Amino acid sequence: MARTERYVVGLDVGTATVTVIVGEVMDDGSLDIIGIGMAESKGIRRGVVNNVDSAAEAIKRALDEAELTAGVEIENVHLALSGAHVKAFNSRGVVAVAGRNREITRDDVKRAIDAARAVALPSGREILHVLPQDFVIDDQDSIAAPIGMTGSRLEVNVHVVTGSSSSMQNMIACVNRAGVEVVETVLEQLAASDAVLTDDEKELGVCLVDIGGGTTDFAVFERGSLWHTGVLAVGGDHFTNDIAVGLRMPIPDAEKLKRRSGCALTALVPEDETMEVASIAGRRARTMPRRVLSEILQPRAEEICHLLWDEIRRAGYEKSLNSGIVLTGGGALLEGLPEIAEQIFDLPVRRGAPDGVGGLADHVNSPAFATPVGVVARTHRNMQAEPARTGAGAIGRITGRLRTLFKEFF
Repeated sequence: MARTERYVVGLDVGTATVTVIVGEVMDDGSLDIIGIGMAESKGIRRGVVNNVDSAAEAIKRALDEAELTAGVEIENVHLALSGAHVKAFNSRGVVAVAGRNREITRDDVKRAIDAARAVALPSGREILHVLPQDFVIDDQDSIAAPIGMTGSRLEVNVHVVTGSSSSMQNMIACVNRAGVEVVETVLEQLAASDAVLTDDEKELGVCLVDIGGGTTDFAVFERGSLWHTGVLAVGGDHFTNDIAVGLRMPIPDAEKLKRRSGCALTALVPEDETMEVASIAGRRARTMPRRVLSEILQPRAEEICHLLWDEIRRAGYEKSLNSGIVLTGGGALLEGLPEIAEQIFDLPVRRGAPDGVGGLADHVNSPAFATPVGVVARTHRNMQAEPARTGAGAIGRITGRLRTLFKEFF
């Protein structure tokens, strides 16, 4: 592996927090987390930039902190993309197998994938990923690796992820203004899945639910592949706003109260437990039963779960989730959320935190770091699977070449 490819940087620009993770590829091929940078997000709402200068400044602060903790200079990053502008659909491509002996080659597979991605997109949209799900050779279906097999007709099912061109370009412009270049962009759910899901869960069927500040992104995996993705326009900030309105307190204090005393299931809160609640305009703080806070949070948690379940049933995957639901993202830290989700979904529910990395693993062992750690882990895996390419590193004083914005993963 080239020296310039020793370091990988993942960037997650969320509604609430900008997070940067620096990973180092060790001599034995393992991945260590060596740098973490976080900053309060500004100029971003639901994955879309609404103030370029504020967003760029927030990204710059997170990058500076990551450089300080890692002791390296960051020039390029791998960017996680999310938001309501990201939409996806399934497609199928069919080609005749070339060659005299009808043996399927990598070129045949690429042609089939190209055929599947050849769909008409609305104006202003671009393809972010084309993800193979399974292959069909003649009448034999559910084939995972067709190369080397024999047949006359090759079909492929793919999951095509698209995004708004302007939204993605604005996000990349903010990153560039912060002084770094974007090597590639990765769908947030795809990145988080690499950090928190097991191969067995993906094979049996699982729904990953990433609860962010402004949105809740979800992805359904089955038979080892991604089959459905979606975004709900509700997230952790809605819990905070409900508290601020319900208890008549400033939003920053409501966020602190949510993290300190919040519980999404009233039955888990002792009746005699109390909490201190800040007031507005310098008024004295109040002491209130903690159950009052839980009674505010529970309806919103139920709403998110019901909206998610409606989307899963509408897509037809309600009977495919044999491994249940995995909650991740900063919003998943709310106490009682897995329990209330189990009641609504009637499925096993767990919180998902990054696993399989070394170094500062204890510092990133939280659902809040699933996406940026997943970006680094996914990039590391792809680097190991591909031949080393000089000049394509993520860090160093020699600027790596800018790869194509919409990289295909295969």
